[in-house]
Amino acid sequence: TGKIDLFGERESPMNTYLMSRRCGWAALAGFALILLAAPDAQAHHPMGGATPTTFWHGLLSGFGHPVIGLDHFAFVFAVGLASLALPGRFVMPAAFLIATAAGTLIHIAGATLPVAEFAIAGSVAVLGLLLAMQIALPVWGYAAFFAVAGLFHGYAYGEAVFGAETTPVVAYLIGFVAIQYAISVGVMEAVRVLARRDGVSQPVLVRVAGGVVAGVGIAILYASTGLA
Repeated sequence: TGKIDLFGERESPMNTYLMSRRCGWAALAGFALILLAAPDAQAHHPMGGATPTTFWHGLLSGFGHPVIGLDHFAFVFAVGLASLALPGRFVMPAAFLIATAAGTLIHIAGATLPVAEFAIAGSVAVLGLLLAMQIALPVWGYAAFFAVAGLFHGYAYGEAVFGAETTPVVAYLIGFVAIQYAISVGVMEAVRVLARRDGVSQPVLVRVAGGVVAGVGIAILYASTGLA
């Protein structure tokens, strides 16, 4: 069929019901987490908001932005979860990483991507729901989704180095590409280790974690409306 089932064998109706409840509670936990942090959810500019002026400043800023921005971190985390059972799992995150670099360059060039914040939060919610609800996509479908989302996430990253010289910009790109790859691979390995150590199946871990990611994305969408 060209689709990859991230979750292996289909569960019994009872297990499906119990799993749905777990994912629902996980999503609510993620939602509550973001509501508590809503005032700071979008204020994630490394180096205190100052434009990097040296290679090291750019590199440290690149390391920091995907980590202190919970929307970005949640998506990179979910990329690792989704890539876990895909062919060439260590290569799949490249679609997102390359696109984030391209999105940053688009911002630096002065171009505009419309509704970027909405698209970023939406990408987190959608990928989390795909994982939590056990919805399989073709490999190319995941790659395309990673790439499109990456353009918007990268566009947001570009704000931190807008107006910077070439050297700190290059360092910034190196930093955030490296840290995002490390996070996604770390997530894959953490799920494998936890499943083996605790006797919990990888599908269960992926679905529950996907529920948390979905809750984070939905909460950020809600917070962006100004109602939170």
